[in-house]
Amino acid sequence: MYAIFKKDIHQFFSSITGYVAIILFLLANGLFLFVFPETNLLDAGYANLDGLFELAPMIFLLLIPAITMRSLADEFRSGTMELLSTKPLTWWQIVWGKYWACLLIVVIALIPTVVYYIAMSQLAATNNALDGGSILGSYIGLLLLGGVFTATGIWASSLTGNAVVAFLVAIFTCFILYNGFDALSRVAVFSGGADYYLKMAGIRYHYDSISRGVVDSRDIIYFLSLTGLMLYLTKISLERKIWQG
Repeated sequence: MYAIFKKDIHQFFSSITGYVAIILFLLANGLFLFVFPETNLLDAGYANLDGLFELAPMIFLLLIPAITMRSLADEFRSGTMELLSTKPLTWWQIVWGKYWACLLIVVIALIPTVVYYIAMSQLAATNNALDGGSILGSYIGLLLLGGVFTATGIWASSLTGNAVVAFLVAIFTCFILYNGFDALSRVAVFSGGADYYLKMAGIRYHYDSISRGVVDSRDIIYFLSLTGLMLYLTKISLERKIWQG
């Protein structure tokens, strides 16, 4: 597993694509949070990072599929997946190696955003300090969200040898999981009880809950369960492709 993890990290940063993806993520955050007037944190009148945690999931919808799209698709395209299947590795070791490599890259992209916290802390008045507990909860929520999106992206990459197709499937699936259930709960036909359960089935409900600074074990279990489900589907997809191949 460590060999796969190491290979994927090296492969990602050996091309300019990896650096561009991270730079664009940070650039988009910087522009929205400190330049564009509608979302500028400096115009809010009080110190907070709410804009970051509202914006980051939308940027994740593009960033994480870009990170994961080649993780397994390139293995199928180049024919190395068959070679991997003959090595003394279990399917779970392959899946976990790919997953941790991609998730580490997501974490690396997030680390520089701590600068926003430092900057806002310095700009805040003494009686208007940042709520550290709420921000920590929001970062935990963002990491859990990144974990689900990463697992979903790897699953999408296991379906095809075309990285572009994997990218598009991952974006669509992540969007449906994040926003689809919330949107569906607002349909009039589901009002009166079913709307609440539909909303709970989606990622956004649990992410918003953690982002308020309340780290509920039920939300953590939800994220971990969904991540585990997507990784299990990835394993099934890999086994099926090798058997059919």
